Amino acid sequence: MAYSFTNSKGKTYFLHKKMVTSKSGSTRDLYFFAGDLRPEFAVDNVPAGKHVVEMKSGLPVLKKS
Repeated sequence: MAYSFTNSKGKTYFLHKKMVTSKSGSTRDLYFFAGDLRPEFAVDNVPAGKHVVEMKSGLPVLKKS
């Protein structure tokens, strides 16, 4: 089951992860929240060392702990 976050406005967002390759060839993980569930990118847990906070607009973001 994908990690979900319901904001103060009642909208549910799902956490996703995507591998991104830069122009120099290095790769890193890109975490993002989306309003719809995309099974190929879904993540079950928040990554270690991070926590979820809600911005003024209601959009959830990951921040370092």
